[in-house]
Amino acid sequence: MDSPIAVDNVTATATLHYAGSLSSTITTLTSLPPKNATPVATTFTDSLRSLNSKTYPARVPIKVDHSLFFTVSLGVNPCPTCVNGSRVVAAINNVTFVMPKVSLLQAHFFNISGVFTDDFPRKPTVVYDFTGTQQPANLRTNRGTRVYRLPYNSTVQLVLQDTGMITPENHPIHLHGFNFFVVGRGQGNFNPKRDTKKFNLVDPVERNTVGVPSGGWTAIRFRADNPGVWFMHCHLEIHTTWGLKMAFVVDNGEGPNESLLPPPSDLPKC
Repeated sequence: MDSPIAVDNVTATATLHYAGSLSSTITTLTSLPPKNATPVATTFTDSLRSLNSKTYPARVPIKVDHSLFFTVSLGVNPCPTCVNGSRVVAAINNVTFVMPKVSLLQAHFFNISGVFTDDFPRKPTVVYDFTGTQQPANLRTNRGTRVYRLPYNSTVQLVLQDTGMITPENHPIHLHGFNFFVVGRGQGNFNPKRDTKKFNLVDPVERNTVGVPSGGWTAIRFRADNPGVWFMHCHLEIHTTWGLKMAFVVDNGEGPNESLLPPPSDLPKC
């Protein structure tokens, strides 16, 4: 259970019988942990490691070029056409992403102006007790098609911080175009002085989707070696439609092997 919202917790139990197994084998039922047993889930998740072998090395970026801090939250914006005059939205760093009418990748490749801006904030503009009792009386978010620009082959550390805006909740965040290393996670507000010292830079798991704990944070690292425009969004689809997404623009490097390929000549345009 990742949020204080009532759910119909119907649990079913079944047994699985293998062909050829002894019919005299005794089936032993076990008791499931409570649905709110956060320590059980956290202990299991924290125990996961990558192989970090010669065949499967864990190339975790040690030097960080871009240190980012993104809050993941819900909000409420005015809506003149809605029944009660407002609607629930979602945001990263208080920016509710607005989908453009022209493809971001198309606008980037052909340098079409007016489609997006590259001023997505690297950290929240307002700092508060993210996971505590919410003080800000204004739940409104900013709307915009804003991206964060990364030079080719630059390294990124991104701390994703859940908030208690409306309700804390576990958000599965997915990044297109890259695998990343999950170097740290914890409950409450991220403390850079204390928590950074505990990062696993040796054998962290490599993922493309990670859950930001309810009322907690997750830290990831990756190398921006894939030029193009790449979405990062919550994989709760309703939250994505509400605007819990953003995009990274990774610029070209040197030469054709480090540059974005042109679209095929017969590709339909948006």
